[in-house]
Amino acid sequence: MKTKMRKISCAIIFLSFIIILEGLFCNGETEENIAKMEKTEKYNLYYGIQGFVGDWWNGSDLYPDPCGWTPIQGVSCDLLDGFWYVTDLNIGPLHDNSLTCAQFPQFRSHIFHLKHLKSLSFYNCFSSHHLITLPTDIWANLGSTLESLEFRSNPSLVGPIPLSFGDLKMLRSLVIVENGISGNLPSNIGNLRQLKRLVLSGNKFTGRITETIGGLSELLILDLSRNSLSGYIPFSIGYLNSLLKLDLSNNFLMGQIPIEMGKLKNLTLLDLRSNNLSGGFTRSIEEINSLEELILANNQIGGEITNFNWENLQNLMILDLSNVGLSGEIPKSTAKLKKLRYLGLNNNNFTGNLPIELANMPCVSSIYVNGNNLTGAINFSEGSYGKLGSKFKAGENPNLCYIGGIISSEHAPIGVDPCKSDEISGISGSASGLSNEPGRLQQKLINPNINSSFGFGLLRRGITGIWSIFVLEFLSMIFVIGFY
Repeated sequence: MKTKMRKISCAIIFLSFIIILEGLFCNGETEENIAKMEKTEKYNLYYGIQGFVGDWWNGSDLYPDPCGWTPIQGVSCDLLDGFWYVTDLNIGPLHDNSLTCAQFPQFRSHIFHLKHLKSLSFYNCFSSHHLITLPTDIWANLGSTLESLEFRSNPSLVGPIPLSFGDLKMLRSLVIVENGISGNLPSNIGNLRQLKRLVLSGNKFTGRITETIGGLSELLILDLSRNSLSGYIPFSIGYLNSLLKLDLSNNFLMGQIPIEMGKLKNLTLLDLRSNNLSGGFTRSIEEINSLEELILANNQIGGEITNFNWENLQNLMILDLSNVGLSGEIPKSTAKLKKLRYLGLNNNNFTGNLPIELANMPCVSSIYVNGNNLTGAINFSEGSYGKLGSKFKAGENPNLCYIGGIISSEHAPIGVDPCKSDEISGISGSASGLSNEPGRLQQKLINPNINSSFGFGLLRRGITGIWSIFVLEFLSMIFVIGFY
């Protein structure tokens, strides 16, 4: 019994010793981790952040181990050569515990001495009445490491893009959205050969789009929308062979869409709306087989699209050519766009009939042809009206009407009058195209074969129903009596 108790005691002592050793080891490891961030790195982090959030912020007390057990929201680190280094720094109220900027934030040089910084972003940091400009000559310090730079929703951030941005040779993403940044696009932006995303929308940029932008051969997304850019679209954009999305909308660009645009074989979005483009519809666009969205609305393009090979754009889902001064007839070939969901041809100068084929596109859910000079009867079926609903608009075409007898009043197109009897007299040859319900059509209209055989023009004179049968029998009797 004593031997057994002695063994148990020894086991307890041994386990206690192991636990004590583990505690010592773990505590030693924690202390070691705290010490693994270089003092200069930690100093630059603390004072760099303090410049944005205010002097009240004491990083050394609040976050003694910023890359370990007391992490800072918005700060990410990597362990390199046995030391912790800051790789990502996000300033602004992205999350509940994010670093929120003070009323008078400022750029301190410390932030540009973080040796391995890869990503730097500012969200809603510069939003007071206190205007601030970007530092000019110090960005080169991050030239060998920084891969992503973002400024979002900073209305008090003003002035031009510093030329030293051109020294950020490793940059893959440059996003400057909804700020007060102004001036010309720097020509040395073409030096950023690693860029895959360049988004400069919603600022106050002016002047021309620099030709050097064509040197960004790795670019996937180019968005310069909602600025005050002017001049011509540079032909060098055609060199951006990898480009997937191009958005130059809401500027003051002028001239013709360059034919080099047809070289962008991977493009899925082309948005040039709300500019001053002119010179007719560029045929080379039909060579961009990958296009899913083509938006050219609110320009002065002019010309016709009758001979355009729409069947080449089989991936197209959105086509918006509204208010661009197009004339001629709406081509039936647009109905060959089997994936098309949205068709906007409104506020142009189109003439002729509205092709029935448009309503038969399998995926279409919106058709806007209002504000043109279309004529004749709309030959859509009631099922087509029902499918499109309020997303079919054909008003403001003074000589366009719909056939009231084949659709219910609830499906009648808004702003379009029902056809009068003399306006639908010529539809006999295309009765099969009026409705997918030929039986119902026959109930509503006199058989067109009777009209053509006897030449009495009963339909044209508005004589229908039982009266038409009476008139036909009466005329037949006269014919028989006359024969004898």
